[in-house]
Amino acid sequence: MPLLAAGLLAGVAGVAAMTLGEKLEQAVTGRPNSFVPAHTLQRLLGRPARPDRERQGLNWAMHWGQGILLGLVRAVMARGGVGGPFGSFLFLNLRLLNDQSLENATGIGAPPWTWPRDEQVVDLLHKAVYAFAAGAVADRLITGRASPGTGRHEPANWRRVDHAARSAALRRAA
Repeated sequence: MPLLAAGLLAGVAGVAAMTLGEKLEQAVTGRPNSFVPAHTLQRLLGRPARPDRERQGLNWAMHWGQGILLGLVRAVMARGGVGGPFGSFLFLNLRLLNDQSLENATGIGAPPWTWPRDEQVVDLLHKAVYAFAAGAVADRLITGRASPGTGRHEPANWRRVDHAARSAALRRAA
């Protein structure tokens, strides 16, 4: 499957899993919808402020758009040999960095360390669901395995690096 298609599909899967998890969590906790994505996109586009009830389209565009586009990065990671749970953990950090950079650069968000702890936990859990779902799909579509490194035979484009041996060789060469 072409890298672009795999990345977009991985992004869709990640956002779908995250959205489902958010809706389930909101049903249990009673937490309302967040319109931070809409506010952020509104600022990025230079559009005038509107009430939240009129921002649902912007909210979904930003929520789904970011997740789908970032799926491309996860597919590139899988193609480059950075996959499995470790690759998804790294990707989780990229997703958090993306959100926080856009939200704080536009003045919409606040640094996460200023949030109440329960909001930090909820955000991390939802973004982790996104990252690991997108990662599993990207790994499967790119390498043929949901978690590279778990099978007897790796796909041709998967490289395993022996970091200890490489470090020792670099020390000997220096």
